Amino acid sequence: MVNKIISVKEAAEKVQDGMTLMVGGFLANGTPERLIDALVEKNVKNLTLICNDTGFPDKGIGKMVVNKQFKKMIASHVGTNPETANQMNSGETEVVLTPQGTLAEKVRCGGNGLGGFYTPTGIGTEAEIGKEKKVIDGKEYIFETPLRADVAILRASIADKKGNMIFNKTMKNFNPLMATAADIVIVEADKIVEIGEIDPEDVMCSGIFVDYIVGGDR
Repeated sequence: MVNKIISVKEAAEKVQDGMTLMVGGFLANGTPERLIDALVEKNVKNLTLICNDTGFPDKGIGKMVVNKQFKKMIASHVGTNPETANQMNSGETEVVLTPQGTLAEKVRCGGNGLGGFYTPTGIGTEAEIGKEKKVIDGKEYIFETPLRADVAILRASIADKKGNMIFNKTMKNFNPLMATAADIVIVEADKIVEIGEIDPEDVMCSGIFVDYIVGGDR
C-alpha cells in the first residue's frame, strides 16, 4: 500500500507559485489551519483561490489573504475579511463573487467531469455579465462552467491511512466536494486511524480521491 502520510512541510511543497488552490471550510470552520500556516510561512504567491469565503484576517484562509498570496479569489462571501475588500477595491486582487449554491455546483461539475450547468440564479444581476444565457420552458438561465484546481487542501475529523474520511458538522460543506475536483488532494486530519477502524457505512468521502494526509504531530 502506498504511504499517503506526509509532513506539513512536505504538503506545503506541493503548492507552487501560480497554481489554483481549493480550500475547504465554511467561515474557517473545517479549514486546514496547519496547512494554511505552512503556506503562509512558505510565502507562495500569485495563486488563484477557490473557497466558500475568505475567512477572517487572523483565521482560516484569511491569513493568506492578509499575506497577499492571491492574484484572484473565487468565493461566495468575503464580508468577514476586510483585507479582501481592500485588495478588491484597490485592484490589487481580482475577486469573483459567486452565489454559494452556484459555487458548490461548479465544483461538483469539475469533480464529476461535467461541462457545466444552467441556473436561474444571477439573472438580472452582474453575475450574468459575459455568460451564455438560454431560455428553457420560457424561463431564462445562465450557463455556469465547472471549477477545478491544481491542489485542494481539506480538513477531516477522522481519516484512515487510505484517506477515507469522516467530517464533523460544518466540515461536511465544501470539503467532500472539493476532494473530487483537484489534481492533488491533501487532507489535514484531526485524527488518523488504521485501515478498517472506520465502518464503511460511516465513510463520507472515499480515500480514492486523496493523495496525501497530514495529521497527528507530523
